Amino acid sequence: MSFKSEETRGIAAVMILEAIGKPPEHLTEALENLIKEIEKEKGVTVLNKKINEPILMKDRKDFYTSFAEVEVEVEEVLHIAILMFKYMPAHIEIISPELIVLTNNGWNDLFNELTRRLHGYDEVARVIQIEKSILEKKLRELLKEKEGKK
Repeated sequence: MSFKSEETRGIAAVMILEAIGKPPEHLTEALENLIKEIEKEKGVTVLNKKINEPILMKDRKDFYTSFAEVEVEVEEVLHIAILMFKYMPAHIEIISPELIVLTNNGWNDLFNELTRRLHGYDEVARVIQIEKSILEKKLRELLKEKEGKK
């Protein structure tokens, strides 16, 4: 059994980005802008992109849905994780290589990036929970005050 100690570079993947909203032209523009942002990402090269025409949603009147298929090549696995958290694709598929090798340092970078982002999301969730509690308390006070005036 041979062990390759060097990390895998040049990973190709396809991401599916979805958009929902109105008007339909806005969806195409939003997806185009998202792809432009991905093209600016360090360590990421957009190889191919296809934006599908918006279609009317079945269950919601006046709302449209569209998606883009974006093929990228990234320098390392960490860049895939960053794309996932930053752009929240509906689907991602690694095309090549079949086997991805990471050193301990590569795993550390990946896990630390994931942890950093998860802590950021947790912080936002906690702030929203506190703000919600404050708003609920104020609403109860206003309702009590209104009842008292009747």
